[in-house]
Amino acid sequence: MITSKTNPKIKNVVKLQKSSERREQNRIIIEGRREIERAVACGFVIDTLFICNEIKDYSSELMAQSSWLKANIIEEVTLEVFEKIAYREGSDGLLAVAIPKYAKLKDFKPKKNPLIIVLETVEKPGNLGAIMRTADAAGVDAVIIADPRTDLFNPNAIRASIGTIFNVPLFACSSEECIQWLRDNDIKIYCTYLKASIDYLEADFRQGSAIVMGTEATGISDIWVEAADQNLIIPMNGIADSLNVSVTTAIVVFEAVRQRRS
Repeated sequence: MITSKTNPKIKNVVKLQKSSERREQNRIIIEGRREIERAVACGFVIDTLFICNEIKDYSSELMAQSSWLKANIIEEVTLEVFEKIAYREGSDGLLAVAIPKYAKLKDFKPKKNPLIIVLETVEKPGNLGAIMRTADAAGVDAVIIADPRTDLFNPNAIRASIGTIFNVPLFACSSEECIQWLRDNDIKIYCTYLKASIDYLEADFRQGSAIVMGTEATGISDIWVEAADQNLIIPMNGIADSLNVSVTTAIVVFEAVRQRRS
């Protein structure tokens, strides 16, 4: 059992809270049983699993060698030590250091008439996680992060997605590469943009479609405005002139799903 907060393994987990360390070590942090289970089910390898039996007793499950506990190394830690490495409140006493899986967009072969979400320069991990949750629920074929400003498997993105981030094909690339890939695969580009736009309910999403979202602060950039086959708008009936990007994504994506069911 690890009882010291200065243990090298514990100090390293704390380091992994920084994106630069995650990139350098090629490791990510996953906290919570549900999130860890989903990562394992989606083929992610757990390097080290930290367990705090003072929060919840996992002794019987360890003895039974439960499949979800599959990890290269399992370390039991005290409550004091776990609180040092945990990054959220109300934890269930499980935290994993895992090996991420990154795929290249050029190698992805979509099915006929795919539904794609494109997020340009997404900055907030919470928004990314919420959108991944929507993508998973809607059965979106892939999410592409164009010119990303946060790492794909930021711990807060994983948390906000409740682990669904592991289940949806996820790619990062430049806007130029993304646009070319969409063109090569005959996927129409629909950008949420105020000018020269139609009501999103009037768009035809039954064909191969990419729904492009920009940042809440600046919206989409000129390169996407020029590449768009059609701009979309969600009419606002109150004093607000916009919605949270994750909410906007959910509205448009589920309209696309509704059309495809029809």
